[in-house]
Amino acid sequence: MIKAPNYWNRAKRILSKRDPVIRKIIKKYKKGFLITRSKPFYSLCRTVVSQQISVASADSIWSKFSKKCKGNIKPKVVLKTSSRNLKSAGLSRQKISYLKIIARAFENKSFNVRKLKNMDDAKAIEYITKLKGLGVWSAEMFLMFNLNRPNIFPVKDIGLLRAISNNYKKKYLPPKIFVKKLQKKFSPYCSVATWYLWRSIDNELIQY
Repeated sequence: MIKAPNYWNRAKRILSKRDPVIRKIIKKYKKGFLITRSKPFYSLCRTVVSQQISVASADSIWSKFSKKCKGNIKPKVVLKTSSRNLKSAGLSRQKISYLKIIARAFENKSFNVRKLKNMDDAKAIEYITKLKGLGVWSAEMFLMFNLNRPNIFPVKDIGLLRAISNNYKKKYLPPKIFVKKLQKKFSPYCSVATWYLWRSIDNELIQY
């Protein structure tokens, strides 16, 4: 049985006390929680595919990409799958290059996920972004959805910014000062606040 992160219920109580907008969203969406993947390579591939495109487009391309890999998204499989084959899934040349680079880093162990466990969020983001193709947003998604970190607030995420605009009656893009204010208010449970803000604008549960 899939369980909520151990900090989830405590975070909901604290966030509800601190912020009436989040309290309202939490009351509305009683079911669901941040689901953590146990497959690091899978998660990183998912973030690369999702970069700078809509959720619907990402889901479509991911489905095709998964079929090209015969449902077995592992470094060896991605490396063996031809670039031409991956391109026919709707992936750009650049994203194919990134996927291959990440697959190679996992294969030759130049990237070691275990090292992240002893790093704080900032150091972990720095380590992840050394891999070409993985920027800060990708690293933040990985920390949230794979490492289950509780205090990630992806301030450049389009969905989060849109949700802030909608729920707090701000223009799009919301002022950076206001976003920073929310980040401070939600800390140390920014990941939970982010999840609920996403939930408020999207019926599909986001997962990377």
